[in-house]
Amino acid sequence: MRPRIALSELEPDRQPRNGGEVVVEALRIHGADTVFCVPGESILPIMDALYTVQDDIRFILCRHEGAAGNMADAYGKLTGKPGICLVNRGPGATNASTAVHTARQDSSPMILLVGQVSRHAIGREAWMEIDPEAMFGSMAKAVIRVELAERIPEAISRAFHVATSGRPGPVVVVLAEELVYHKVVVRDAGPYFRVETHPGAPQMSLLRQELSRAKRPFVVLGGGGWTADGCAAFQKFVERFDLPVGTGFRRQDLIDNRHPNFVGDLGLGIAPSLVDRVGQADLILAIGSRLSEASTKEYQFFDSPRPVQRLIHVHQDSSELGRVYQADLYINSGMDLFAEQAALLDPIETPGWSGWTREIRAEYEATLVPPPVSSSLDLGAAMAHLREMLPRDTITTNGAGNYAGWVHRFYQYGGFRTQLAPASGAMGYGVPAAIAAKLAQPHKTVVCFAGDGCFLMTGQELATVMQYGLKIIFIVFNNRMLGTVRMVQELSYPDRVIGSDMYNPDFAALAAAYGLHGVIVKKTAEFPGALNRAMAAEKSTLIELYCDPEVISSRTTLSALRKRVQASEPQPQ
Repeated sequence: MRPRIALSELEPDRQPRNGGEVVVEALRIHGADTVFCVPGESILPIMDALYTVQDDIRFILCRHEGAAGNMADAYGKLTGKPGICLVNRGPGATNASTAVHTARQDSSPMILLVGQVSRHAIGREAWMEIDPEAMFGSMAKAVIRVELAERIPEAISRAFHVATSGRPGPVVVVLAEELVYHKVVVRDAGPYFRVETHPGAPQMSLLRQELSRAKRPFVVLGGGGWTADGCAAFQKFVERFDLPVGTGFRRQDLIDNRHPNFVGDLGLGIAPSLVDRVGQADLILAIGSRLSEASTKEYQFFDSPRPVQRLIHVHQDSSELGRVYQADLYINSGMDLFAEQAALLDPIETPGWSGWTREIRAEYEATLVPPPVSSSLDLGAAMAHLREMLPRDTITTNGAGNYAGWVHRFYQYGGFRTQLAPASGAMGYGVPAAIAAKLAQPHKTVVCFAGDGCFLMTGQELATVMQYGLKIIFIVFNNRMLGTVRMVQELSYPDRVIGSDMYNPDFAALAAAYGLHGVIVKKTAEFPGALNRAMAAEKSTLIELYCDPEVISSRTTLSALRKRVQASEPQPQ
């Protein structure tokens, strides 16, 4: 990261600059080093200004605004700084909106810069006009409309502060077309700094008292706003108190999965044994998690509004405290600051739940053993091989779909920011996130997992991979169907399957057309060699896993689903 620019360095008087130059200088001052963009006419002055500062800010040309937004989201997750996405007005903004929704639900710091029609045309349904407040108001933390070039530094400063303070999230900055062309003399703002709340001593004392009375405590870990230091402090806290830790949906990288206190994830496809353990707990310590639908088994883990278990809820956004569940203790705090204070608490001598923690850990370890399958390609065995062969700091990415269940169940994440996956459940995330990961941390191995439907939403970004010379391993699960949709259809609409079968390209040949290595794996024994060649290659590789559609998820088959439905149907008299 560039050194922060002191206020004393900012010149009180500047030569006239157009609005695009003012925007880019503001980005530079606030420490932005990468901009993901799909060009358009309304943002050309900003792009021209980026040409001048290429030594400080990389310009990444993307093929679709949705992918550009996902790259910015992933970049924000990895760096802790707002990821920057620059798009044209109208369709550019609408295409990027899915990424804004993902950043909101994932608590990712992100800034979307959007061109807008001229001020005289606003409200006339001008060419490519949208109403940004109406469109983004329910998704973004703030929508900042800028109509005076003199207020650009103010707007960009506010965007960085809002995106990073409290619960991180996306901010949309809308720039009227003429202001980015208009020249103005204006003083720049100083660099942003993140504002966090601090846990109070009385709340930390009450936290320890609650733990001292517990017999079967359980930690639910999740949320955004963490850093490596915060995760290290949290790990020290759970070690001192020997607490079992389950992570929220797609937050498995907040603690090393090989740590003896990690007991599994509470997301979709949760292990039945872990469901039972959460139900047996007498104290839930939710740290950072919103206790969302995906992390609470559709809000079934805890009674609402008052859980049976005693509940301590720690969150950086006060509006999340008490939103769904009434807790016995609320702590409004930034994640790192809470973890630092928790690590300093006096441990409880010989806690009575150590055996409880060891039992849940043993149950988790048992789930890592892939069950026998009848298909020629055992996806569980492939994931187990990956967890043994990949470096511990490998960054993995994925989007949405049943294929991710094999990754989440059998792979073990190495710790902070080794998992990039949308808690929002958005498809198409894996490919652009992998690109952002390799740009942010080029020295690390990056592996993208994608289902066939998921990959085809953003697979065109393989062109971006090759343009910037990135080495990424793409693993595509090809079962010729939208697996999650098919699974629900089989349960809810038996014998009425529609719209979930897919005609797919030859993914290995498609990758080769872009310039990558492409290989098809149809048998379990073929996977280790394919992985070895991909890891040794000098450029990106796509490994297509030719999957048996009968094996619909990591825990069941289509035949088993159909038998379940048949058993539940009323029998004729």
